[in-house]
Amino acid sequence: MDRSLRNVLVVSFGFLLLFTAYGGLQSLQSSLYSEKGLGVSALSTLYATVLLSSMFLPPLLIRSLGCKWTIAISMCGYVAFSLGNFSASWYTLIPTSILLGLGAAPLWSAQCTYLTIMGNAYAEKAGKLGKDVVNQYFGIFFLIFQSSGVWGNLISSLVFGQTPSKEAILEEQLASCGARDCLMATTPSNSTQRPSPELVYTLLGIYTGSGVLAVLLVAGFLEDIQDVQREGGGEKESPPFWSTLLSTFKLFGDRRLWLLTLLPLYSGLQQGFLSGEYTRSYVTCALGIQFVGYVMICVSAADSLCSLLFGKVAQYTGRTALYALGAGTQLCCSLALLLWTPHPDQRAVFFVFSGLWGVADAVWQTQNNALYGVLFEENKEAAFATYRLWEALGFVIAFGCSTFLCVYVKLYILLGVLSVTMVAYGTVEYLESKNPARPLAPRQANREEEEDIQTKI
Repeated sequence: MDRSLRNVLVVSFGFLLLFTAYGGLQSLQSSLYSEKGLGVSALSTLYATVLLSSMFLPPLLIRSLGCKWTIAISMCGYVAFSLGNFSASWYTLIPTSILLGLGAAPLWSAQCTYLTIMGNAYAEKAGKLGKDVVNQYFGIFFLIFQSSGVWGNLISSLVFGQTPSKEAILEEQLASCGARDCLMATTPSNSTQRPSPELVYTLLGIYTGSGVLAVLLVAGFLEDIQDVQREGGGEKESPPFWSTLLSTFKLFGDRRLWLLTLLPLYSGLQQGFLSGEYTRSYVTCALGIQFVGYVMICVSAADSLCSLLFGKVAQYTGRTALYALGAGTQLCCSLALLLWTPHPDQRAVFFVFSGLWGVADAVWQTQNNALYGVLFEENKEAAFATYRLWEALGFVIAFGCSTFLCVYVKLYILLGVLSVTMVAYGTVEYLESKNPARPLAPRQANREEEEDIQTKI
C-alpha cells in the first residue's frame, strides 16, 4: 500500500473513532440536556471557543508540534467532553466544552493540512495534478469520517431503545412541532423525557472508549509529515514566530478569502440547524428521542457515500456543478421544512429529509476543504484556520439563537445566507477564470513547464 494512502487511512479511521463518540453526543445535547438550555449552551460555548482558538492556535501548534501530534493532543479535548457528560451540569459541561473547543480548530486545521501535503506529495511523485489527488484524498477521508455518524447514532439508538416509552404523543404537542416550534414545551412529554442514568452511563462509557482508541491509533501509527517532506525534498525553513502567529490575519488581505468566508459560515449554520433544531423540533418532538439516532444515521450514510462519489467525480464535472447540486438540494429541503408539519404517521419523511440534507452536506465538506487547499496552497495552515473560524461562527449563531428564535425564522436565515453564499462563491470562480495561473502551486507549475518542454521535444 502506498505510504500516502496508508496515512490517509490512519487519519480517517482515527477521526471515525473520535467522531463516533462526539457526533452521537452532539446530536443528543439539545434533547438530552434540555433543562434551561444546558445542551445548546454547552454547544454554543464549544463553538465560541473554536472561533477564538482558530485565530491563534492552529498555525502555532502545527508549527511547534507537527500535524501528527497536533491531531493526537487535540483529540484529548474530545475525550474530556465525553467524561464531562458523566455528571452533566453547568460546572462540568461548560469547562469540558471549552477544552474541546480549544482542540477542535487545531485538530481540523492539522487534518486538512496533512491531507493536502500528502496529496500534493503523491501527485508530484505520480505526475498527476495536485488538486485532483487532494480531492480524492478528501473524498476518502469524508467517506470514512462521515460514517462515524452512522455508528455513533446507531449506538445511541440501540442503547436508548432498550426502554422505549409507550405513552402516546399528544396532538397538542404535535401542533407545535416543526417550523412552528418557538421553544419546546416545558411540560414533560414522552418525547422529551430523559433516559435512565444507567443507559446514559452505558452510552457514555462506549463513547469514551472510542475516543481513547482514536488517540492511541493516531499516536501509534500515523507517520509524521516532516518525514514525508524531508524524503521528498520539500522541507522548508520555518517562518519566524510572529509571522506564524499573525499568518491567519495576514491572509485576510486576499479578497478571495473574504468572498469565501460565507462558505464555512453557512456550513456551520446548516450543521447547527440539523443537530439542534431538526433533531429537537422535528424528530424528538414528533417521534421521541429514541429515533434521533436512526434519523441521523440516514444523514451520515448519505453524507459518507456522497463524499466518496463527489471526491471522484469533481475532476470530471468541476466543483461548480457540485456546489449547484448542494445549494439546490438544501434550498428545496429548507422550503419544504417550512411547510411541513411533522407527524408520527409520516415516519419515512423524516428519513427523506435527513438523507437529502446529507447529500448537500457532502458537497460542503469535500468541496470546501479541497477548494481552500487548492486556492491557498502556500498558506494551508492559516487558510484552514480561518475556515474553522468562520465555520465555528456559524455554529455559534445556530446554537446561540436556538433558545429564542422560532424554527421558521432560522429556516429563513438559512435560505438568505445560502443565497448570498452562492453569489459570493460564483464571484470567486469568475475571478479564478480570469486568472487561471494564480492558484497553481510552484511544484505544479514546474511540472507543467517540464511537460510542455517534453511535448515540444
